Amino acid sequence: MRLLIVDDEEPGRVNLRYSLAAHPECAIVAECASAASAREALARLEIDVVFLDIQMPQETGLSLARALSLQTEPPLIIFVTAHSVHAIAAFEVHALDYLLKPVDDARLAQAVQRASAMLAQRQRRAYGEALRGYVGAAASPYLEQISVRSVGRIDQVSVGNIQWIESAGNYVHLHTAGHSLLHRVALSRLEPHLDPAQFLRVHRRAIVRRAQLATLVVAGDGCYLLTLRCGAQVPVSERHVQFVRAAMQ
Repeated sequence: MRLLIVDDEEPGRVNLRYSLAAHPECAIVAECASAASAREALARLEIDVVFLDIQMPQETGLSLARALSLQTEPPLIIFVTAHSVHAIAAFEVHALDYLLKPVDDARLAQAVQRASAMLAQRQRRAYGEALRGYVGAAASPYLEQISVRSVGRIDQVSVGNIQWIESAGNYVHLHTAGHSLLHRVALSRLEPHLDPAQFLRVHRRAIVRRAQLATLVVAGDGCYLLTLRCGAQVPVSERHVQFVRAAMQ
């Protein structure tokens, strides 16, 4: 894999260079201290993966990512950030990879492995769609597509086709008609990106589409069971039942 490192701080570039030395499948073809110099390198070199620092003076890494997203098959980007929880949540929602500073060797190995699998499966076009969804998120507060990453590929799921969402630890199950896809993001991180006019939290482990609400019954002391129009049965907690009842009126 041909790599480009973009970081305005020399220690950051050096540390990443030394860490990547443990991965013989990686070849660093250029290092840049700014987005402007990175644009020049990308114009004259063939790059597979860009390690891109988000916080840079003059032009941010996000601005460069936005420009790269306009390409049909952009290079893969592994975002590097210091501490932004909000940024990390956005990366996870859009199935993009990231590293936290200081870079952890195990996490770096995982990111390199994922990038290698994506390139082997010729998934740059699908990755481009995920990247455009990420950089375009500022234009709309809510998701219209969710990029779901599995080994070596990214699939696009229309939010309009999701009937309900079920938590599975740090993952969620996206339930559509006849399908269930596992997406690597916590339900709490995904929820702010869903339109509350379309979706309703009914349990700490479940969010449902409002149009799917059908019947609600008491299942026990403080326990309720919601049946959706698609036939699925979803638990409702006492904390959320008043909102479910209001939505069904």
